[in-house]
Amino acid sequence: MRLSRRTLDRLPQGVKKPDYDPSRVTIGIVHLGIGAFHRAHQAAFTEGLLAGDPSWGISGVSLRSPDTRDALQPQDGLYTLKIQDGESEQLQVIGSVVELLCAPEGPEAVLSRMADPATRIVSLTITEKGYCHNPATGTLDETHPDIVHDLEDPRQPRSAIGFIVEALARRATAGVAPFTLLSCDNLPSNGQVLNRVVTRFAELRDPALGKLARRVASPSTMVDRIVPATTDSDRDTIATALGLEDAWPIMTEPFRQWVIEDDFTLGRPPWEKAGAVFVDDVALFEMMKLRLLNGSHSTLAYLGYLAGAETVAEAMALPGMEPLIEGLMREEATPTLPPLQGFDLAAYRSDLLRRFRNPKLRHRTWQIAMDGSQKLPQRLLGTIRDRSMAGAGYERLALGVAAWMRYARGLDEAGNPIDVRDPHAARIAGLVRDIAEPEQIVDAYLTMRDVFDADLATSAPLRLALVKALTRLFEEGSAAILRAYAR
Repeated sequence: MRLSRRTLDRLPQGVKKPDYDPSRVTIGIVHLGIGAFHRAHQAAFTEGLLAGDPSWGISGVSLRSPDTRDALQPQDGLYTLKIQDGESEQLQVIGSVVELLCAPEGPEAVLSRMADPATRIVSLTITEKGYCHNPATGTLDETHPDIVHDLEDPRQPRSAIGFIVEALARRATAGVAPFTLLSCDNLPSNGQVLNRVVTRFAELRDPALGKLARRVASPSTMVDRIVPATTDSDRDTIATALGLEDAWPIMTEPFRQWVIEDDFTLGRPPWEKAGAVFVDDVALFEMMKLRLLNGSHSTLAYLGYLAGAETVAEAMALPGMEPLIEGLMREEATPTLPPLQGFDLAAYRSDLLRRFRNPKLRHRTWQIAMDGSQKLPQRLLGTIRDRSMAGAGYERLALGVAAWMRYARGLDEAGNPIDVRDPHAARIAGLVRDIAEPEQIVDAYLTMRDVFDADLATSAPLRLALVKALTRLFEEGSAAILRAYAR
């Protein structure tokens, strides 16, 4: 029997279920990118508030695949969240997602929902590549195929940006105030980036629409929770625990963090009651997370994958990995961070190492390694730039970038093909697949100015550091390099 509203009373004791009537929940949020992270993070924060105000239900929109809709629609949007670490676990059924839409199959339904006056927030977890921007500059990529299409056919959009601007245009025509845009992706100043690309797209459509878009509230946020991909084994485990089938449960850790700039023109849920933190400026928290957690995560993923580690926990167990990551955070990344009043960075770094070691989360290194060309400018290259300007070293950071270069080339250390998932995978393969010399490989990557801006691309010290690290990866292998960091 399937998990659904009709079967909620069949859940065993100990499983937390909605403390409100799901049938009374109405939609106030449209979320673009209804993936695992959103369902473990923003939807879980919202879940705890619906008993007090059921008007903040979520319409979850898939921008590419119907898989999430097909899995959850028969379950009335319900799904199980399994929160686990090495010592305990908790099961909670989440009901905050009350509608599921697939944009490619029904763009008009998505636009109608976004244009509805009841929709007060449009939030996003579309990953870095979903912003159709140049990661090195944060500006709209006006040559992106989806952007070109959406400018030519604005009523049948493909991109999140196209949907947002068309919905804003419809609201303006109907005399409805703009919704607030809430980016929840790992981008520096994500609200500003979102507003910039939306405004530029709107200007290209109509200058008057550009003026409207510029005034739309778009607070920046910092989000943090580790959410591995769900496996068939996870589904079997949840089915056994519930006595009900759940087509798409979500696995996560106890830790969660959400820091939000408090700028909402049509109101917002009281997420602070669920543990979110509202601030005037999220930039410092955002930089801390990108440089400590995300930069370490990417470095760990590329080196771990090359060394044969399937999961983060397995990678952390490799001799030398933990000292390398700890040193990267403490010696290279932390000195680039401005002071955070009342925040214990040493404790935060220790928490990150503990979270990476969590054996219950089978977070695959391959999953974290996706979309490196979009992630590295924020996660590693910005830190390298600041270290370089300070005249300081960045050996570990350069090793992380070189490991990406080795990985994205598409062949592992045994010469086997890697399934590289990256918007520039074909371009990278064309640049470096048939080159064997590390110097030439580095030079080829440095031509990617949407990854390495002009200052980095022409930096002789950076080139030297990358060539040195990549040469070692080819000659010694990642496991041997890691062992050199073992204490």
